[in-house]
This record gives sequence, structure tokens and C-alpha cells, in this order.
Amino acid sequence: MKRYNSLRSTLNRQAKRFAILKYIIRWTLLTIPVGIVAGSMVALFLWLLTAVIHFRFAHTWLLFLLPAAGVLIHFIYKWIGKSSEKGNNLIIDEIHQPGGGVPKRMGPIILITTVITHLFGGSAGREGTAVQIGGSIAAMFADWFKLNDQDKRMLLTAGVGAGFGAVFGTPVTGAIFAVEVLTIGRIKYDAFLPALVASIVGDITVAAWGIHHTAYHIDILPKTPYFLSGYLHIDLLLMVKVILASIAFGLASYLFAVMVHEIKAVFLKLFSIRWLIPVVGGLIIIGLTYVNGKQDYLSLGVDAQYPGAITIPSAFHLGGADTWSWLWKTIYTTITLGTGFKGGEVTPLFYIGATLGNTLSALLNAPVSLFAALGFIAVFAGATNTPLACTFMGIELFGGEYALLFLIACFTAYLFSGNSGIYSSQRIAVPKIFGGYFSDEHSLAEANTRRGYLYRKLNKYRPRRK
Repeated sequence: MKRYNSLRSTLNRQAKRFAILKYIIRWTLLTIPVGIVAGSMVALFLWLLTAVIHFRFAHTWLLFLLPAAGVLIHFIYKWIGKSSEKGNNLIIDEIHQPGGGVPKRMGPIILITTVITHLFGGSAGREGTAVQIGGSIAAMFADWFKLNDQDKRMLLTAGVGAGFGAVFGTPVTGAIFAVEVLTIGRIKYDAFLPALVASIVGDITVAAWGIHHTAYHIDILPKTPYFLSGYLHIDLLLMVKVILASIAFGLASYLFAVMVHEIKAVFLKLFSIRWLIPVVGGLIIIGLTYVNGKQDYLSLGVDAQYPGAITIPSAFHLGGADTWSWLWKTIYTTITLGTGFKGGEVTPLFYIGATLGNTLSALLNAPVSLFAALGFIAVFAGATNTPLACTFMGIELFGGEYALLFLIACFTAYLFSGNSGIYSSQRIAVPKIFGGYFSDEHSLAEANTRRGYLYRKLNKYRPRRK
């Protein structure tokens, strides 16, 4: 009997190992084609994006056609896009609870409309486009493979990782982002392997197509004695400065997220004729550009239109940003996205964070490139509620020497961004602050609706001044 039980136990262990091996092989084979196709589409997108941005640099008059471009985008989604207009939120909803599905047309439509936005000077990013490309391709493969709902959710998560990892050249971040962005306070670990495989394959595919990503670096800081340097291995004064700056990064994230949603809501209330919304939005962008007297806050903000232009790379150097560059970019981007133009939010968030970090470094007498890097990842962390992914992004982009500061910056910004975020379909598993006005598993959209309701209710009974 003992030998029988021992043999059975051994067979059970072997069966479990075989099941794990089968799981790894199955999901690797399922996600490799998703990563290859998504990476190829993202490579095409990045190539087109660079081409149209530099074309606009040479033809600045294209900005005057931005309102017309907005009308074109509006009717593309009205006639063809339909449910695709929900963008990243549609993919997040489908992962949480499969419904109408992610349409195959989502990828091509967002690619075309984002290119149109950038060609005519709209201030937008590229992450949203890449994620939607990855999600729509994953949905297409899920239908071809005839996957059940659970496996579809896994493959959609992998598609998100493939798009994100490919567009920024950060495969580890792409995988973590895909499993962290879905639910605040909870990570979907069961989907991490497919997301990692798809993200790595997507990144390799982009590189194979000859597409290169912008390189950033933090200047080497001089080795100087600091408080308790004989007992500790970190500069406590620098850490305090990082925390103070990160509070500002979190508030900047909150401002961005609230402005995007509120601008959209206000314009929908003001204009019953919907195609007028992008017309007015385009005219406002044109007016702001002429008030500023420069086009630095249009489009991505990565490549310089002229020597001395304020860009993300310039923010890593002393004098590479104006005091209010971060606020101008916030205004430009929230108006662009809030009035119906297409593109992502993340690259503008990089711009906002890097330029704000540049400004704060002068106020706090801190290293410019380090604080630009911290702002780069921390504002993104606060706006997307993905502090772990953004910590790893800092390590992948800037190296691991300042990993502790990256962690402090991202989680501080995450906390101080409050109950906000650019993805309204994010679920809330663990609230940032307990005892709040929402319970587990509400989405950000529901939480904000309840917050507004309770605020109005409390305001109703507030004593009036005589």
C-alpha cells in the first residue's frame, strides 16, 4: 500500500509538471503570432508617425486644417468606427466581462485617425493607438482559434502587452502594464506569461523592422557626502526632495485625468451638433499656438521642430523647459483628446512629467536629468494607476541605479493622484484610501459618478451664507 501511495503521489507530481509545461507551450504558441502581427503594425504606425510629424514641421500651414481633420475623424468613427471609439476602455471592459467583442476594424481605424491627428498638429500620444492595435489583433486571433471567454480575456491582455511593449521598446513594462492596468490594487498574474511573451515578441518585431526608439539617460551624479552618509547608503535629503516632487507629479496626473473627462463632458453638453466639437477644439489649439508664438506643444513633443525647441529629451538638460511647459502641454493635450481627436495620452504625460521635473529641479536644487526622469514615469504612474509598471519602465529606460527613487516617485504619485485616471473602465479592487465613497469592484467611472452625487448631496445641506 505504501508503495502504491508513493507511486500515485509521484504520478500526480509528474502530471502537475506536465500540465504546467503544457500551459507554457500552449500560451507561447498562441501569443507569438499576436506579438509578430501587433509588432509589425506598430512598426508601420511608428514609421508613419515620424514621417507625418516631420512633414508638418516642413509645412506649418497644415495646423490651419486641424478643425477639418477633426471633422473627418468624427465621421470616420460615426460611419465606420462605431463602438471602436471607446478605445482602450472597450478592451478593458472586454477583458473584465466579454460582451460585444473588440472589432477587427479598431486597429486600422485608430492607426489612420492618430496619423491624421498628428499630421495636422493635434497634441496626442501613441500608446493608446498601439494598445488598441494589439487588442484588436488579439481579438481577431481569439476568433480564429475559437477560444472560450476565459482564454479570450487572456489573449486580449497579451495583446495589450504586445502593443505597449512594442511602441516604447519596454517589453517587461508592457507585460506588467497589461496585468496591472485592468484593476486598481490587484494584478492579474495568470495572464502575465502570455503578456510577457507577446510583449517581448512585439518589441523584437519592431526592432527587426528597423524602427528605433528615442534613448534617454540620467547624467552621472557627483559623489558627495550627505547626511548620515557613514551609516546609510542613500541621500536622505535627496529622498525628501523626491517625495515632495512626486506629490506634485501626482497632482499633475490628477489634473490631467480630470481635465480630459471634464472637457469632453462640457463640450458634449454645449454642442448638440457633434461634428462642431472637433472644429472648436481645433480652433482653440490654433489660437493657443499663436498666443504662445511657437509650436512646441503640438503633436508628440519628442522630435525638435527647430534648434532650442522644448521636447522630452530637452527637459533632461538645464534650461530645456520653460516654467509652465508642463501646464501648457496639459492644456493642449486635454483639449485635443477631449474634443474628439485620436491618439494616446502616455507620451504627452511623459512630456508633462519631464518638463515639470525640470522645473522642480530648479526649485529644489536637485539634479535636472534625475528629476526629469522621475517626472517622466511618475506622472504616467499617477494617471494610469500603474505604479509597478512605471517603476520597471524607469529601470528599462534609465537603468537600475535609481530603482529605489523610481519606486518612491511612482507610488507617491499614484497615491496623490487620488481616485482618478485616464481609463474610466478600470475596476477598483483595493481603494487607495479606505473608508471612501465607493466599494470594491466599481469602475473609476462609477466611483467618480458616486463622488459627484455625494458631493452634490452634501452641498445641498451645507449652510448657506446670508
